[in-house]
Amino acid sequence: MLSKKVKNQLRKSRVFQPEKHIDKEKMVAALHAAPSYRKAYHDQDFMSMEELRPMRFQLELLKPEMTLSEYGVDSTIVVFGSARICSKETALARIRELTKACQLQPDNKILCNKLLGAKNLLKMAKYYEVAREFGHLVAQNTKGKFMIVTGGGPGIMEAANRGSYEAGVKSIGLNITLPHEQGPNPYVSPDFAFRFHYFAIRKMHFMMRSKALVVFPGGFGTFDELFEAMTLVQTEKKRRFPIILVGKKYWTDVINFKKLVDYGVINAEDVNLFRFAETGKEAWNIIAEHHDL
Repeated sequence: MLSKKVKNQLRKSRVFQPEKHIDKEKMVAALHAAPSYRKAYHDQDFMSMEELRPMRFQLELLKPEMTLSEYGVDSTIVVFGSARICSKETALARIRELTKACQLQPDNKILCNKLLGAKNLLKMAKYYEVAREFGHLVAQNTKGKFMIVTGGGPGIMEAANRGSYEAGVKSIGLNITLPHEQGPNPYVSPDFAFRFHYFAIRKMHFMMRSKALVVFPGGFGTFDELFEAMTLVQTEKKRRFPIILVGKKYWTDVINFKKLVDYGVINAEDVNLFRFAETGKEAWNIIAEHHDL
């Protein structure tokens, strides 16, 4: 049995006690600002989580795909090449700048090496003009039916986009986020300036609509893109299409294709997957012949 005193205490504890004054508007505002309240697709922290990587893959695939389909883009000519190969004017300006810097710091080996590299790249400036010529020819002859697509950055990519721009035809840039930010070149059409995080999805977009691949001198990135495309054709994952290497001396200097055959790691007929060209006109003629344009 409970005592009368205890019963009274229990009864009092059940009586509603008025709450202290609270600022409900402030509390609701705090809820609205809470990360948990954000819509999932607006929550950047959530969308950036490792578990959401498959979803990000799909979004990077869908956004350019839906945009290009909406505009009726179904045929492209892919241009790869070094971001470092610039126009002759830009190359000369870079040399002058580095020459002055080296004169002020003659013992700075880093600057001297950069100057040497800039002088070597001046010899490659001719390829900028070839890529520009090629982009112009594609745009002029197909009126956008075959659209130029590049990595959207500087160098050879800029040159090909520029050629198309100067012919009054839109072109595509598939830019990618890098540790050292590489923004889009100014000649990419705003409607088709795409930005990627994942190399794999970007490569898929290069190949999905491609009717030809034209590859200028370049480094690791260019080699990666070239050999992946050749592997797709070699393994019949991609229907055979023109693969054109611009600058035979460069390509045969840096890659001994014959030795690959001699060592037995590729078949003799695999060297027929590609052809060489020296000018934009030669590259265009190969494509035009293949597609009966």
